Amino acid sequence: MPSRTPRTLLTALATVASVALLSTGPALAAPVPQATATAAAAWDADRAAAAYAANPAAVTASGSENGGTAPGLAFDGNASTRWSSNFADDAWIRLDLGTTLRIDRVVLDWETAYGKRYVLEVSKNGTDWAPFYTETAGTGGSVTAHTYPQEVTGRYVRMRGVERATPYGYSLYSFKVYGGEPAPASTTRTNLALNHPAYSNFYQHAGNSPAFVTDGGWPANFKDDASRWSSDWNADRWVSVDLGATSRIDTVDLYWEAAYAVDYQIQVSDDNRTWRTVHQPTAAEIAARRADVKSPGDATGRHDTVTLSQPATGRYVRMLGKERRSFYNPAPATAQFGYSLYEFQVWGTGGSASAAYPALPGEQSGTYQTAFFDDFTTAALDRSKWRVVRTGTEMGSVNGESQAYVDSTDNVRTENGNLVLRAKYCKGCTRAGGGTYDFTSGRVDTNTRFDFTYGRVSARMKLPVGDGFWPAFWLLGSNVDDPSVSWPASGETDIMENIGYSDWTSSALHGPGYSADGNIGARQTYPGGGTADHWHTYAVEWTPTTMRFTVDDRLVQETTRNKLESTRGQWVYDHNQYVILNLALGGAYPAGWNQVTSPYWGLPQTSVDKVAAGGVQAEVDWVRVEQKK
Repeated sequence: MPSRTPRTLLTALATVASVALLSTGPALAAPVPQATATAAAAWDADRAAAAYAANPAAVTASGSENGGTAPGLAFDGNASTRWSSNFADDAWIRLDLGTTLRIDRVVLDWETAYGKRYVLEVSKNGTDWAPFYTETAGTGGSVTAHTYPQEVTGRYVRMRGVERATPYGYSLYSFKVYGGEPAPASTTRTNLALNHPAYSNFYQHAGNSPAFVTDGGWPANFKDDASRWSSDWNADRWVSVDLGATSRIDTVDLYWEAAYAVDYQIQVSDDNRTWRTVHQPTAAEIAARRADVKSPGDATGRHDTVTLSQPATGRYVRMLGKERRSFYNPAPATAQFGYSLYEFQVWGTGGSASAAYPALPGEQSGTYQTAFFDDFTTAALDRSKWRVVRTGTEMGSVNGESQAYVDSTDNVRTENGNLVLRAKYCKGCTRAGGGTYDFTSGRVDTNTRFDFTYGRVSARMKLPVGDGFWPAFWLLGSNVDDPSVSWPASGETDIMENIGYSDWTSSALHGPGYSADGNIGARQTYPGGGTADHWHTYAVEWTPTTMRFTVDDRLVQETTRNKLESTRGQWVYDHNQYVILNLALGGAYPAGWNQVTSPYWGLPQTSVDKVAAGGVQAEVDWVRVEQKK
């Protein structure tokens, strides 16, 4: 909704990013002169295939369809052979890796007989299993389940079926496992960070999580899109490593992709909260790095060996970015991406292989109680509950929309026990935020009045029907206006959006790696011929683990934290959000469907005429937020 970066700009930026960060190059290599030969050889390798090659008996299953679809065929490296299970929903296949690994990701390549519901599990002893990826609506194909930010350490991995998508068994062309042995405590100098937990404040998407900076390798050309952490596009970003125990640190090696830090700090901490700076490049070094401006196609990364002037002591080590590298590009002249780091090595003594990611939040206890409610029966909008948002003051123009939001009872008022957000037309009549607008409309929110974390949020609404009318009921992260966060890192929860079609609405989540047109969303069609211009109740239940969207108490989208972080990007719904209601006109989302370009983007003349005639409005009967107590 209106907090988003315009989609045309997002598309342009994404194109620039793909040139800079997803360039192809020669085959990968892992020159690790200071690491062990075993770690170097294992870097970014399929450990499942290696375990099967060393011991075919390492693979077992509940059964097979026939002798030509034996379990080992999912691990033989041949894309044309496959394992197919016995015809049972609870069929399984498992692998003994032969050693305990920190598992970074599992890749399943399904044949047409795939799992609709299944679980990936890990075990240290082959008896006690812990789930790390749960699929409830599988569609087959190739599935990469990243484990970050979970603790997934074990010797055994299995796929346990819950429900088949076809009458046949589960059929896998390949079952791949990536990871490595965590560095143990050491009294001799070694890379204490190898396969240890890593963290960052933000990352680009699931395939660029901080877990990749300790996996043991990098591409020889410092250019390929190999395993790496990549931040979002902000200077104030960091990545850190947990060594597991207090350590004596003398050197840090940073292996950068082309998007490296011009200026940064190396810091250490005992508690992962209070940090001490132990290194920063000199002014001359920063100037030289700043001057290295090349086009994305020509730029490559670098290797920084940071030898500390005095050994430092701490359990946690991080790189705190202060300034990003610039790239020449014809449009724009200067482009900056995030930070991109292949590998973060920490050399010294100490450490411990017991370093682990903390447990993720579970579901809340308690019962729901009303924390916020408004049924709009007062003579005027209750300003103690709602802020009226104005274009040019509380917000700028966004998404290519045609309206200016104003604080006027022509656009925002209570009437007959409802909140009314009405659109008005007057050509060239409204100036706001340095622009001239032909339309005005209404937007209200609870920011600074009622911001909250977790709850059941609902509203009863009646919507206008007409191409390009864009009413919405949504939540936005309260830190969106913090320049070190901004959108989409703030998170956005679209409970209901409608772009003028009478028979459907949509819901969506926007965050790092899944924003704008790449959001995690769903469309719902009203059953029984229902339409948007009748009263319906739209809601989301937001918990620490799940977002469940409903229309008239009918589930229309369910997104778990587990699946979102495993396959898309960072879960950014663990902090305050606030409620927004608005009526936009035209813009990127409607235009993407109706393909209208004039007289306004996404808003045809027929809809302009409706606004000019009066009566185009979104009505809200009530809004409620319930939280568990």
